[in-house]
Amino acid sequence: MDAIVFDWDGTLADTLGGLYGANVAVMAAFGLPFDRDVYRRHYAPDWRVMYGRLGIPDDRLDEANAIWHGAIDGGVAALAFDGVRDALARLTDAGYTLGLVTAGVRDVVAPQLARLDLEPLLRVTVFGDDLPVHKPDPAPLRRALEALSVADRPNRAAYVGDVPDDMRMAVAVGTRAVGIASILGDPSELVAAGADEVADSVVEWVDGLLAREAGRRS
Repeated sequence: MDAIVFDWDGTLADTLGGLYGANVAVMAAFGLPFDRDVYRRHYAPDWRVMYGRLGIPDDRLDEANAIWHGAIDGGVAALAFDGVRDALARLTDAGYTLGLVTAGVRDVVAPQLARLDLEPLLRVTVFGDDLPVHKPDPAPLRRALEALSVADRPNRAAYVGDVPDDMRMAVAVGTRAVGIASILGDPSELVAAGADEVADSVVEWVDGLLAREAGRRS
């Protein structure tokens, strides 16, 4: 494996609680039922798709988005999961090139990356508003692989994410699909969507990967 591309929310960053809270505000404004189970069942990386599934009329999607942004501003103090920065640094030291493909928009995620000092470890970042399509469409991941110079050998790359659409995107591109269990990604659902393996955290997965590599070299 030469390159590893990561998802952001719920994979590298512990932000799902804040995102859930912002969506609670949206659903309350529209008088629609919402809880964590509903969130998981209707989640889609493309917020327009998700809100449509949840019952928000097409002609009020922009209104819903404005409510979401009002609720999220200052409401998601992104924290990297314990040990994530060290894990990424160890991957870089081991010779892997790293990237990010997220459904999160640039003006929300980029400041989080900078504040957590993760930018230097990620050679490429593709945000949710960089392209007109969203996961599971393969285009965002293909853009990242092109920037990492591995587009011609996707089997030498992995995509690591926490929702089924992450796995579907990885499968569509031909990379290894690594699932990280989360409130939006039950392990069985990740496997059903194409995950080659599932771990409880990025740190756990990196520990296993590097241990296997060390074993092959010994």
